[in-house]
Amino acid sequence: MDITNNKILIIDDEDALLILLTAVLRKEGFTNVKSINDSVNSIHLCRTYKPDLILLDIMMPNLDGFSVLKEIRKFCMCPIIFLSAKSEEIDKLLGLGIGGDDYVTKPFSPKEVAFRIKAHLRRIELTKQSFMKEDYIFETKDFKVDLKKGEIEKDGEIYLLRAKELKLLKFLIQNSNIILSKEQIVQGVWEDTFTGYDNTIMVHIRKLREKLEILPSNPKYIITVKGVGYKFIL
Repeated sequence: MDITNNKILIIDDEDALLILLTAVLRKEGFTNVKSINDSVNSIHLCRTYKPDLILLDIMMPNLDGFSVLKEIRKFCMCPIIFLSAKSEEIDKLLGLGIGGDDYVTKPFSPKEVAFRIKAHLRRIELTKQSFMKEDYIFETKDFKVDLKKGEIEKDGEIYLLRAKELKLLKFLIQNSNIILSKEQIVQGVWEDTFTGYDNTIMVHIRKLREKLEILPSNPKYIITVKGVGYKFIL
């Protein structure tokens, strides 16, 4: 599994750190690494570069990392690892709660950052490969999804999926461990703008939970991220 061709974007206002991380990642085999020290212009760069993973500093002038992430999440669903001098638990929870996927506290080992990047990219690649199998079967210890047949098997019972439920579940699994906004879900599943779909999304999420969760009222796979959207946990 070669993940070193994946595109990495580093956003940090410390030039020395950008140089160090870029050098370490290239030494680890990553050939497509871009960096930028301007948080405002980083949003446009992200839109054009289309990275597979982003390293994002929190404490930056003009626009902090939390604000940058909110803008990026409007069009990009790749993993985002926060880099921060802050170590307080509340900052970590805030970063993960608004759409971040991981959090590294400065000072850190650049090697550790490289290993975390590889771990995130491998997980994504394995998920993608599960959808490249001819039978399109995805399985956990609690349920099995057969996308070709459009059904979920749980506790010996078979639950049929309606067309939009199937498309929604596939979209969630393909973007597992990434917080998806309602806007992104509507765009990816209904191929439309968000307006008017709020209740529709909630209904479809509830129906999916009833079919695959052991306790739909206390889900462990399709998680609601309050004020942001949903996240499928692997």
